[in-house]
Amino acid sequence: MTPAYTFLILFGWYFATDHGARKRMLATALVVLLVAFSLVTIYPPDKKIQLGLDIKGGTSFLIKLMGGDKEITPQMLEQAVEVIRKRVDYFGGGEPIISPVGKDRILVQIPGLSTEKIEEARQQLSRVAKLEFRIVYPDNGQRLQGVDAGTEVIPPDYKIEV
Repeated sequence: MTPAYTFLILFGWYFATDHGARKRMLATALVVLLVAFSLVTIYPPDKKIQLGLDIKGGTSFLIKLMGGDKEITPQMLEQAVEVIRKRVDYFGGGEPIISPVGKDRILVQIPGLSTEKIEEARQQLSRVAKLEFRIVYPDNGQRLQGVDAGTEVIPPDYKIEV
């Protein structure tokens, strides 16, 4: 019989009985079982209970978005939250809290982050993401090998990028 069924049977028996001594004994058994079930569900506490910044330590950042010439929209804010979430997942500091605050700020809390990684996290979060599109010469690098060998030249509207 499972502990839940045992508890339910005792609970039903408690309400079905009229004798004072038996009712007190059942109530005591119910309380002891309830406390035992509660302790079993949280033991060991370091593995079952997630500790936050106040107990485990870590860091908290408040990031302000700069829109430049554009006004920050809720979609831009959500996109920034997702980018920051991906960057924070790199550190693996437990369960980070990343949430928008107001119209242009994002709160980032990373519990369990060591003091050595706090500065690295600050630099990682403050980096500006940059995406560039460039036209690539359509020969799969054969002309580049010829340029290295000295047999070909770079076309005037192209340049070599590393």
